[in-house]
Amino acid sequence: MKPYQTVPICDRGEPLVPIPWDRFALVQPHPYQVLGAPYGDQSPYSLRAGVLAALIEAQHSLQGQRPGWRLQVFDAFRPLAVQRFMVEHTFLEQVQARGWQAEALTAAQRDAVMAEVVQFWAVPSDDPATPPPHSTGAAVDITLVTAADDPVDMGSPIDEVSPRSHPNHFAAAATARAQAVHAHRTLLNQVMESAGFRRHPNEWWHFSLGDQLWAWQRRQETGSDKFLAHYGRASVDLWVQ
Repeated sequence: MKPYQTVPICDRGEPLVPIPWDRFALVQPHPYQVLGAPYGDQSPYSLRAGVLAALIEAQHSLQGQRPGWRLQVFDAFRPLAVQRFMVEHTFLEQVQARGWQAEALTAAQRDAVMAEVVQFWAVPSDDPATPPPHSTGAAVDITLVTAADDPVDMGSPIDEVSPRSHPNHFAAAATARAQAVHAHRTLLNQVMESAGFRRHPNEWWHFSLGDQLWAWQRRQETGSDKFLAHYGRASVDLWVQ
């Protein structure tokens, strides 16, 4: 269990609503659907209504500083089955990257790989008290694109399992490119925080508002335990097409 999973959930019951295609850049085709992730008839480009409203506010803030730039949504809502699929997929990728065979792993090797994976991926818990952040509809993976829809250099791809994914990885680097990358990550964080989001400690691209991780971070910032999670695991009856 991660520390943030001890935060109580008091779900507001807000619906999951579609992220509007005409307001944000959405990665197409969706990267996890291409891999065969089992979404069924649920769209990955959905968020709780209050979270989407805040995302719109964040984009307004971005465009006030960089006219024409947009937030590009890589991923948002994940059914629990998709979270499980992606954790298993990432685990196997990391095994193969080490030149190991999945069927021949020792217990120590398995533990070592999984310890690295869970730095970036939440365990797909079936317990409603400990939902993965993306399964609440309150977390979103995003990057930036210019007014010409060109990707902004963020230093590493989304979902990369490496130290480069840590938000401040490039902060102390002296090269012009590294400093530009850090400036882009800082800009993204600033506009998201201005709308109430908080960034994942290990991932420059992951932001949440109202889930357990967000509440835990707000508690750490303020020293107050008054912050609760507003969103638990999203159920089918919250879905708005």
